[in-house]
Amino acid sequence: MIESFGVSDPGCVRPNNEDYFLLLPSAGLYVVADGMGGAQAGEHASRLAVETVRHTLEAAAPPTSPDDLLDAFAKANQRVMKEADADQAMEGMGTTLVAAVENDHDLFIASVGDSRAYLFEKGKLQPITEDQTWVNEVGRRLGLDEETLKIHPMRHVLTMAIGVSGQLRVNHYSVRPSPGAQILLCSDGLHGVAPDERISEILAGNDSLEAKCQKLVALAREFGGPDNITAVLLKAS
Repeated sequence: MIESFGVSDPGCVRPNNEDYFLLLPSAGLYVVADGMGGAQAGEHASRLAVETVRHTLEAAAPPTSPDDLLDAFAKANQRVMKEADADQAMEGMGTTLVAAVENDHDLFIASVGDSRAYLFEKGKLQPITEDQTWVNEVGRRLGLDEETLKIHPMRHVLTMAIGVSGQLRVNHYSVRPSPGAQILLCSDGLHGVAPDERISEILAGNDSLEAKCQKLVALAREFGGPDNITAVLLKAS
């Protein structure tokens, strides 16, 4: 069984919120998306992708399998691309996508882009997902140091996103959290802004998941809140 809570906030700079999240305990499904694109396209892409994942998994025969989630990501990619092609105002829209689905005693996690999943267990915060970004897939392999990467002009460039290519690469992982362990799904408005040690301090506390999510948003805003902020917390029982 999983306890869950999520919150999303526009942050301190942007007038609109292009992030979107879903908690669907009945299907054991939890999703975060961070949209991109001009006008309202980013908001539309993130919502469209998440709702496509939702509808695909609700239509699948229970119990939900890892293959069902990968199929849902593929359908989300096709749906976003199709709507972008059909509406000039939506041209170029896309979104990151990270989702966790319960699979027996495990959590199966899939991700595209740079929204992340973390495991907080035994007092340690560990990333589960790997960013599909220029920094992670190109810059580090070129041997660039972390200080250079922090200011590199390509630091915000994604190498993969939902809705931008028919050749979708989905990273996927399986985690078996121990009782009491927490899983954090978040957009880069949190993990790209707030230090890991401060995030760990919040997760280590005795607050409810709701209070922890609110504190995570406040933490990102404390560091300037330059982007939309979304945090979804899961707790294994």
